[in-house]
This record gives sequence, structure tokens and C-alpha cells, in this order.
Amino acid sequence: MSPGTMSTPSSPAATAGGTAAREQALEQWLASLASPHGLTLATRRPASEDASFRRYWRVDGIGRSWIVMDAPPPLEDVRPFVDIAGRLQAAGLPAPRVHACDAASGFVLLDDLGPLTLMAALSGADPARTDQLMGQAIELLVRLQAGASASGLPEHDATLMRAEMALFPQWCVQQAHGRTWSAAQERAWDAVCEAIVQEALAQPRCLVHSDYMPRNLMCVDGGLAMLDFQDAVRGAVTYDIASLLRDAFVSWDEEREIDWAIRWWQSARGAGVLGDHPMAGDFGACWRAIEWMGLQRHLRIMGVFCRLKHRDGKPYYSDDLPRFFGYAARTANRYRELKPLVPLLEDLVGPLTATGFSMR
Repeated sequence: MSPGTMSTPSSPAATAGGTAAREQALEQWLASLASPHGLTLATRRPASEDASFRRYWRVDGIGRSWIVMDAPPPLEDVRPFVDIAGRLQAAGLPAPRVHACDAASGFVLLDDLGPLTLMAALSGADPARTDQLMGQAIELLVRLQAGASASGLPEHDATLMRAEMALFPQWCVQQAHGRTWSAAQERAWDAVCEAIVQEALAQPRCLVHSDYMPRNLMCVDGGLAMLDFQDAVRGAVTYDIASLLRDAFVSWDEEREIDWAIRWWQSARGAGVLGDHPMAGDFGACWRAIEWMGLQRHLRIMGVFCRLKHRDGKPYYSDDLPRFFGYAARTANRYRELKPLVPLLEDLVGPLTATGFSMR
């Protein structure tokens, strides 16, 4: 699920992604693969939902099943997915293999990693099992950061970070809440954004999955594998751990967050991922970096979820907005440079109580 990169629909028919012509093109493409891959075309059925214009299908074969990605151009581009899948395979990392691809048409045939997401496995798991599963996710993340090449990927640079955060005033403040900021509020916002950007730019850089969260990790053969990595960039080393610890759809108490963050910090510095950044020798600096990077992501997602509701007719994502207001307020309230954000948030949703550990 990668709502942040969704393209603007050109027409209502395009947003559906399921026009008669599109269905016919997909059926013809699958028919050309039926014999070499043993596909039983009559078994095609929906495999999962997505916030983008991509659709996913499951098709049975001989002794196995397959996943078909249907990503209609020009709304979607499968080439980044195929590129990152190749990088992950080259690094020995668990991800679906690409068995066939028609990039011009937006069709991809992939391994089926099964139906069990980490999100589902965590649901109802006891504390010991939860810790084991999250530990696997953390270790896989360090392997990704240490082993996958980020060469040539788009940079999660100052321009992109600012553009992502600008979704918050555009869609959450103006569109969803009907607010117009004063000049003083604009200055406060700009100062907070600049502080976040400078913090992120000072961090070591690596391949960033961009949506490293339990819904995009699959439980396979006792371990985990990655999905939905097409938005990978070269960016700050704390981005993905912040995504994992402060997820869009599940929250943890802060003691658990810190415990798992320490586990990542110890493993990442052992793997050389943190370089000579001050956080390599100081967990307090690491926790600050995680929180600030997480805030950048949370502001983006709040804007995206409001955009999904007001532009794209997908209101259910906005149900999780209170979670993000809580994340944002908790972080902003404990760092002097970020505190001006708190009244901007409270102007939209009322008083926000932020408590927890402070490790400045």
C-alpha cells in the first residue's frame, strides 16, 4: 500500500482500472503465459486491496499459485517495482520474483507469498510471539539497509521531503478542515519543516523501502518477505524503522517502541549501517532521529489520507487519522524546535495530550 505516490486520475473510467478493454488485455496476456507457467486462467480472483490504482489477482497453477499485478499506465509504472525486486533478489533478500512482465501494458506475474501478512500474524499474538515477529522484521530491515544497492534510486532529498509535508496543509488543513493559516502560522510551519529536513539530511543514507510496515511484510516459511517496495528511494537510515514502529494501522506503547528501536540500533551499528553519525554511539541521538523522521512521514500520510477521502473517494483511510495526530503531537511536544507544530494540530482537532519518554 503506497498511497503517497498516487497519480491524478485522468477520468472516472481510468480510476476503476477495470474497463472492458483493460480486462481483455489482461486476459490475453495471461493466456500467453498459461502454457509456459501452467496457469489455470479460470481460477483468477482478487488477491488484495491497494490504495493506488494497482490491482492484484491470484491465479492457480500446477502445484502452486501466482500473483498478477495489474498496474494501468499512465496511472502506474511497474518498472520501479521490477527494478527493486531485482535489487532485492541480487542481495539475497526475500521478495517475490518477477516471472513475466509487460511494462508497456502494466502487467507483472509474481511469486505468490501466501495470504498471511505480518499485520495478521500480530493480531492476537501473545507478547512473546509479538516480540519474535517484530524482531524478525527488524533483522530483515537491517539486512535490507546493509545489503541492497541504492545506486541510481530517486533521492529522498529536501525538495521531495518538503513536497510530501506540503500535502498536510493542502489536504488536511485546507481541504478537510477548511482552515486558512495566518502568516504567523505559515512561518511556524516553515520553521518546523526546515528543522525536520535538516535533521534527515544529516543522517546516513541507504535504500529506503518507503512503506516498511506490517501490512507489507509476509509470513513465509517461518520468516518474513517484503512486498510493495516500488516507491523505494535513497534516503535517511531511520525512515523505515520509524515506519515499522509507528505504523498507519497499529500502535504500540512507547516502552515497546523503544525496546525495538534499541534492538534495531544495536543491529544496525553492528552492520555498519549507521556509519560515523552521532547516533551510532548514542541511542538518545538515535531515538531523536527516529522520531523526527517519523514526524516527516506522519505529516505526509495525514495529507495523503485526506486526499484519498476528498479526491479519490476512499474515505476509510481517514479513520486512522487520530492515530497520526497522536504520533505527531507526541513527538512535537517534546522537542523545542518542533513545539510550534502542536497548536497547528490542535487548531484542527482540539487539545492533544502528549506523554512519554523524552530522550533529547
